[in-house]
Amino acid sequence: MKIQGKMFIWLSAFLLVVAVVYGVWSKEPAGTTALFLAFGLSIMIGFYLGFTARRVDVGPQDNKEADVADDAGEVGFFSPHSWQPLGLGLGAAVAFLAVAVGWWLMYFAAPLIVLSIWGWVFEYYRGENRTQ
Repeated sequence: MKIQGKMFIWLSAFLLVVAVVYGVWSKEPAGTTALFLAFGLSIMIGFYLGFTARRVDVGPQDNKEADVADDAGEVGFFSPHSWQPLGLGLGAAVAFLAVAVGWWLMYFAAPLIVLSIWGWVFEYYRGENRTQ
């Protein structure tokens, strides 16, 4: 994690220089603001990664003698089958459609979104997937 933190810190330094040069030369506020916001986001990520790297063990990415296989292992548990993201996507689509068509569509989108999130959170508390 140390190398990623250093990369983001260097990126933020570059973005700060670019933002200042762009702001002075162009005098255009939107692009200058976007570059300063990119600088802020980059410095936050770099600080977080550097802060976290001091508190965790050294990873294979920080070892110059490491192989690709050193980073292998279990990534995590992923649900093999779930219909909840489909319902959530449909609810989000109807919600975004409500912005364009009419806010009355939110009455149909909100229950669909809430039920999909509820089902996704409690998916492994009932039914055949209870033991996983």
